[in-house]
This record gives sequence, C-alpha cells and structure tokens, in this order.
Amino acid sequence: MRFRRTPLLHLTFHLSLLTRQSLITNHLPSPRCLANAGRSAIIMCVSLVRTCTLCGLICWVLSSCTPQDQDHRIVVSVADQAMALYYRDQFIARYPVSTSQFGVGDNPGTCATPLGHLKIAQKIGDGAPLGMVFKDRRATGEILVPNAPGRDPIVTRILWLKGLEPQNQNAYGRYIYIHGTPVENQIGKRASYGCIRMRYQDILQLFTTVGVGTRVDVVEDHLPFETQAIAQGAATGSSVSSVRR
Repeated sequence: MRFRRTPLLHLTFHLSLLTRQSLITNHLPSPRCLANAGRSAIIMCVSLVRTCTLCGLICWVLSSCTPQDQDHRIVVSVADQAMALYYRDQFIARYPVSTSQFGVGDNPGTCATPLGHLKIAQKIGDGAPLGMVFKDRRATGEILVPNAPGRDPIVTRILWLKGLEPQNQNAYGRYIYIHGTPVENQIGKRASYGCIRMRYQDILQLFTTVGVGTRVDVVEDHLPFETQAIAQGAATGSSVSSVRR
C-alpha cells in the first residue's frame, strides 16, 4: 500500500534525515537547511489549500446548477391532515397525510412538524421497490407490506425538506421528511414524529412528479374547498385528479 505524503509528513521526513545526518557527523543541521525545509513545506501547504479551495468552488457551482422545480407547489394542511399538489398554480392532486402527534414547531430536540415555507432539498430512494425500508437514508434491503405488525420505519421514498424561514430553520437538521410509512391505517391522523407521512403509492407518485426545489408550505388552516371534491371522488386508494404533469 502506498501512502501520499502530506506537507507535514514531508517536513518531518526531511527533518528526520537532517537530524540523522547530524548525529552521524556530530553536527546540528544548519539554519539554512532548516529554513529550506520549512519553506518547502509552506509552499506545499499553500498549494494544497488552493487545490482544496478550487475543488470546493467547483462542487458549489455544480450543486447550484442542479435544476430547481419552480412549477410545482405542495401545501400541507395540519387541520385536514391532507396535502394539495399544484402545477403552476393549478390544483392537480390531493393526498391524505399524517403530521406530528406532538403538534407543530421547530425547536431542536422536539418531534413537532414545522410550519411555514420550506422546499425539497433532496430526493432519496429513486428506483427502490415499494416498501423498501430506509435507515439513515440508505436502503436496508428489507421490504415491508403496508400495516406490518409492530413496524414503523421510513419506507419507499424520502423527500428531505429544508426550511426557508426563521420559524423552520432547523427542519433540515432535524431530518424532517415527506416519506412513505407502513402504518397506512394511521394516515389522516396526527401520528408521526415530526415528518409528513404518506401511503406507499402516494409518496411514489409525488416523488416522480415533483423535483428538487419544489416549494412546500405547511399550514395550520384548511385546504381550499376545491380540493375536497377530489378527496370525496376517490374514497379509496390514492386521491389523485385526472390532470397529469
């Protein structure tokens, strides 16, 4: 195995050689030799810092160039335990959801659902089968059927939310997601631990519809009346309108 020398190791290596030579000759290394070795290490350090800075700048530019979905908007109603999906301000779908059983808020260490304006920061789980269990946002290989007894992990897909306001600035660090849940019999009730839960099929359809950057508004009020007709027209299964985007 080959090791790459860092500037510090490079300097230590040269100093050890000088010290070994001085022991042989019974002379200390000259100040000039020490100065040259130190100057060489400093130059290498500066070069390394410049390289790291350039790499970081390139990564930042690439991430900022990721296409942002400005067409879709999601509104989650805590009062209705429902979600409305819009495409360019046109209502296209409504889904039942489950927000926190501990109420609303964004204080660190709590299990509340944050209110206000957020956005989808990351999409995780593309291509995974329905019911795939995720731990620390990684697929475990285990697949659960809906309402599996005694199980309540994150499944199917994850939409990681980031707050856009002071009142929800901790959302991303608190790992607030829109995600699938095997506890589908609790959908429509306040049963989560801060996240916004959805049925398998619903989170899959939402995941394939929206992109990173999609605006997510979590409100305490009811959804507009127009969305109720969709929910009443689809009493079973996913509550999705016929409009596709």
